[in-house]
Amino acid sequence: MEDGVKNKKLLIKAFQSISKTYENDDSFREKIINTSREIIKPSKQAIYSIHRDDVAQGLKLISLAEKNIENVFKIYAKSGLKEVGSLKAALEEYVEAKAYFVFVKEQKVILPSDLPKVVHYETYLCGIADFTGEMSKRAVVLATKGNFDEVKIIKNSIEEIHELFLSFDFRSGELRKKAESIKYNLSKVESILYDISMRQ
Repeated sequence: MEDGVKNKKLLIKAFQSISKTYENDDSFREKIINTSREIIKPSKQAIYSIHRDDVAQGLKLISLAEKNIENVFKIYAKSGLKEVGSLKAALEEYVEAKAYFVFVKEQKVILPSDLPKVVHYETYLCGIADFTGEMSKRAVVLATKGNFDEVKIIKNSIEEIHELFLSFDFRSGELRKKAESIKYNLSKVESILYDISMRQ
């Protein structure tokens, strides 16, 4: 009588199959991580360009990020992976950049329908929350230039976004933190306007 499990041969075959799948998934994961970096980089650069009032360069960089989003999802579609954390982070950075561009260009808050279909609603919400941080930075610059009307528009826009976020009961820890960051950014812009009113 042999020692050990009775289905040893079947178990070995199963583990060999899993090993091949794991190696295949790992290869896809690495490609997705590398391409995700090519979404994050131009998105961050786009935000920086827009802060320097180079909106045209910001648009070029956002377009590059969108091209890389198409590329990464072609890879993703071929893989058996359910989720890759770096891709979610990359898409959040892209949403933040695109939202900031649209606001500076049109004074509008970007809608989910204005983004690639692959952007999940949670990713959209996270990106919008982060975008309010860029708006608060812009408010500081505008205030130093004496452009108080635009600072008010930024304050009102963040306030509206904050009110919309309050309609949710977030269970996700990340989304709760993001919602709190909107409150902080709103408070920051309100303080700028208060200081302006006191000086006037």
